[in-house]
Amino acid sequence: MKSLQPDRIGYYGEFGGRFVTEVLVQPLVELQRAATKALADPEFWNAYTALLRDFVGRPSPLLEAFGAFGPRSAQVLFKREDLNHTGSHKINNALGQGLLAQRLRKKRIIAETGAGQHGVATATVGARLGLPVEVYMGARDIERQSANVAAMRALGATVRRVDDGTQTLKDATSAALRDWAATCTDTYYLVGSVVGPHPYPAIVRKFQEIIGAEARETTLGRYGRLPSDVVACVGGGSNAIGIFSAFVNDAAVRLWGVEAAGTGIASADTAATLAAGSRGFLHGTRSYVLQDDDGQIRETHSIAAGLDYPGVGPEHAHLRQMGRVRYACVTDEEARAAFRRCAALEGILPALETAHALAFTEQLVAGAATDDLILVCFSGRGEKDLSRV
Repeated sequence: MKSLQPDRIGYYGEFGGRFVTEVLVQPLVELQRAATKALADPEFWNAYTALLRDFVGRPSPLLEAFGAFGPRSAQVLFKREDLNHTGSHKINNALGQGLLAQRLRKKRIIAETGAGQHGVATATVGARLGLPVEVYMGARDIERQSANVAAMRALGATVRRVDDGTQTLKDATSAALRDWAATCTDTYYLVGSVVGPHPYPAIVRKFQEIIGAEARETTLGRYGRLPSDVVACVGGGSNAIGIFSAFVNDAAVRLWGVEAAGTGIASADTAATLAAGSRGFLHGTRSYVLQDDDGQIRETHSIAAGLDYPGVGPEHAHLRQMGRVRYACVTDEEARAAFRRCAALEGILPALETAHALAFTEQLVAGAATDDLILVCFSGRGEKDLSRV
């Protein structure tokens, strides 16, 4: 398989592209040019990697699971993105794009957030780089992620409440895009996942590839072999693409993406886009979306705000179509139970997003071979979710 790269107009197979209002075409072209130049510049990477080391705290550890999976034959490993500064994988991307915003001499950063982790990461980067930040967040998510809202405000960011539609991540993203269309001359839109119009999916993936690169190096160094399976939760899908990127060319490594089933994929209360969705357009890209027969975007539901999104990154849609990644679904109750087991038996509070990956890993372990080595992207920490659990 070739490296995970879009073609020159931003497509992964039949998915991706750039479907935006005319006013955003030039800013996206400008961003693509700036990103291409920066990513080929050793000085940019030196600045970025120094901040990853000294500000974020990378490399993140690889921890052997202890008790959450019961008696088992397979070994389970956690790639501890929850130990990054700000508590999730989101800081990897926010920091890289923040440096791009500086290169483009933008005077303001905007972002969207669901669970609040991307909002906190962006606010943190804005504070570090001296750029004002405004974060769009749905009213429902503000209520269920109040701790992260307080953190964003403490970091100096302005939180813009979105009362439209479902009042979740979808509507926050729409509001951020409207803002950017009106202010793109001096504003940088810092997208939080591998979604949106080209070149955002490729940019975000590039800054999240550090997860997979570290995990691969550590696993080979410690165990002398690659994992048998790699598991990650999927909303938009950046933590999953980040860890999958290092193993996608290794045919013997099974890759698993875990979506949020909500109350069940056959119900109206789900966010399992790849399982229950169909081909369509959302936020400037062609991918799988949850939509009705008339092409109207459906309301979604997940206990995990970061997975409560009716779309998925175009690269995930492509990987599913190719059969390279298998996608499973976990319900709210299964995720909640996995959260409790991980807290009580591992001494770690996982984000509810991460708990979806842990719940599926429990199923995987049940049928695992004696020598299987299962790597889980532990994408975030769960203090923010205690009230929901």
